[in-house]
Amino acid sequence: MKIPANLKHKPVFVSENYDNIDGRYAYKSDAKGLSLGLAQWNDRGKVDISAKVWRHTGGKWSRQSEELPLHRVLDLALFICHAKLHLKESYRKETPYDPNNPEINRVGLQGDAMTIRFAVENNMLDEDIALFQQALSENDELLSERLIQLSSILKDLGY
Repeated sequence: MKIPANLKHKPVFVSENYDNIDGRYAYKSDAKGLSLGLAQWNDRGKVDISAKVWRHTGGKWSRQSEELPLHRVLDLALFICHAKLHLKESYRKETPYDPNNPEINRVGLQGDAMTIRFAVENNMLDEDIALFQQALSENDELLSERLIQLSSILKDLGY
């Protein structure tokens, strides 16, 4: 399915078969494509680039399609990796987090830091952590394949 180029987001790079590789939703996903291009929120004379997940209902392109600035895509990747690393090491502890110090890490970015912590405000946090860990375990093959590819391309880029 061709990603539309006549909408506000202007694709420059596209992957039009994302629904075939969308994790456990592969071959039955409404996320039909990904694109990198000119952001839909560009003002005259100011150009931002973004990543977009294109969803299709079967009849039309969905308003649930998501557009993200590239730095947010990378921030999400960092966030996922830090959470995964913390949970990987948490088996050594009695509980995966300390309620008095729920912070996992602070990732320095642009002179400040992205604080990553457990959502201690969640009344079902312990149960939700267990469910989250179970889902991570069940999806380990899908996630690991992507993380290996990410690691490889980062090395190729000199990182």
